[in-house]
Amino acid sequence: MIKLGILDFDTSHCVEFTKRLNHIGKDQEQFVEGAKVVVGCPGESKLSPERVEGFTKQMKDFGVPLVDKPTDMIGKVDGMLIEAVDGTVHYERAKPFLEAGIPCFVDKPYTCSVEDAKKIAELAAKKKVPVFSSSSLRYAPEVVDFVADPKRGKLVGCVVYAPASLSPIPERNAGLYHYGIHGVEVLYTLMGPGCKRVTCTHEKGVDVATGHWADGRVATLRGIRAGASGYGFVGFSEKAIQPVTVGTKFIYRELVKKIVEMFKTGKPPLEIAETIEIIGFIEAANRSAANHGAGETVKV
Repeated sequence: MIKLGILDFDTSHCVEFTKRLNHIGKDQEQFVEGAKVVVGCPGESKLSPERVEGFTKQMKDFGVPLVDKPTDMIGKVDGMLIEAVDGTVHYERAKPFLEAGIPCFVDKPYTCSVEDAKKIAELAAKKKVPVFSSSSLRYAPEVVDFVADPKRGKLVGCVVYAPASLSPIPERNAGLYHYGIHGVEVLYTLMGPGCKRVTCTHEKGVDVATGHWADGRVATLRGIRAGASGYGFVGFSEKAIQPVTVGTKFIYRELVKKIVEMFKTGKPPLEIAETIEIIGFIEAANRSAANHGAGETVKV
């Protein structure tokens, strides 16, 4: 059994992942085999400090032993789940564990800058340990099934829609980094890497970001903050135009399966270079939004 630690309790993911890994509750179809959360650290939060106390109580109720300092988990775990809701702190949170040779799952957003994204990847490569980051929406069954369907032919473009609430502290999880990351992740799951330029229109109730891929394909994200909301996309393929509504019932389970797979095999299910490009896409979209929709290069 793989022993996992969880750091930072300012997100529901610490509770939801532990339920699935430690088989807590009656919903057995959500359970994931192969790893167990054996220790946690509530940490600190500058973005959502009001959430830490409640989630800490739940983790205690689950019977997970807690420590005061993150580094107290070193020597007790085979892998780490870095769960801070604030992507700006992920490099500093992951650093001591990677330096100790402990593989890490870093929750979304992986980071809030390409600079930090590269620093995590470079440290992991130096220490020869895997690192993985993803939104759970990447592994939604409807998204996975669409990508795997050969009958539609090559995808030539798509329009993705998803909620995109903004961070209450703009300098932390700025723009699409906060909740828009889910929609960007679906966009990249469908299109793959290779985006070179982004334009983004920002209004109070919406962000509309359009990416231009090197092979001539174009794809758009509508990040929703006003009106009806949900997850889904329209895929424009060689042989079909297909609208897809994306459900959320099993997304945590499917992501946790991929996390466990990485800790078992030592190979991340997603190349970190693609995750770095996703951060570059958002960085470019945020620059464009601040510059009246001007085209911005994706810098990775």
